[in-house]
Amino acid sequence: MKISYRDTEIYFSSEGTGNPLILLHGFMESSKIWNDFVPSLAVNRQVVCIDLPGHGESGCFNEIHSMEDMAKAVKEVLWNLNIEKAAVAGHSMGGYVSLELSKIFPTLLRSLTLINSTPEADSEERKINRDRAVSLVNKNKSAFVKMAISNLMLPDSSKKHNSEVQNLVSEALKMSGKAITAATKGMKIRSDNFELFAKMEIPKNIIAGKQDPILDLDGLKLLANKGKSNLHVLEGGHLSFIEDKQVLRKLLHLID
Repeated sequence: MKISYRDTEIYFSSEGTGNPLILLHGFMESSKIWNDFVPSLAVNRQVVCIDLPGHGESGCFNEIHSMEDMAKAVKEVLWNLNIEKAAVAGHSMGGYVSLELSKIFPTLLRSLTLINSTPEADSEERKINRDRAVSLVNKNKSAFVKMAISNLMLPDSSKKHNSEVQNLVSEALKMSGKAITAATKGMKIRSDNFELFAKMEIPKNIIAGKQDPILDLDGLKLLANKGKSNLHVLEGGHLSFIEDKQVLRKLLHLID
């Protein structure tokens, strides 16, 4: 299904009824990453998966897609579905969007789950890397996509899950360079939302990968402790929806 939004369209799917769970994908991914999760989850509740702006089948409406822009697009979908309160789980960039959703619409979230994500802003080094990414996309989008996705898991894991990784690459290559850079720029300028995260008086979960090459596990442990959040450590890297699919499915079933 699609809704009109800011002179473009936002794609989403909705399965099941009651007690809504919103699943948000990460950078250069799409709602397809949840395909293996939705059937079992939707047996007992409504599961909504959304293609964030510029990703999947959703259009690109700006030169920069801030996390706030993306959160407002998500809210528009929820408004269309008459959802006033929901559990929200976001992978990586989807986690950033979830936090903005909570900031802008503080009564919306029933619970929050960050999957391979963090409430903190980019470090200065990371911001420099974002600028380099934009430059590379403008020069050679294909090279950037393949490199960026390969860097999300360790070589052994990448080899083990080669078919699924290649599917991710194929989907990401369908994105326009404008959409990729819009999201990259948006992540670079996102706010530090740790204080917001810590003060949330709702159930909070951080799902982390023991071998995540992007996020520091020790740092996430400290954040979870200071933020009074449940921490679940999985065996794989940054792509838990591929590397630890069975365990992640069980954890998502526990979200209220």
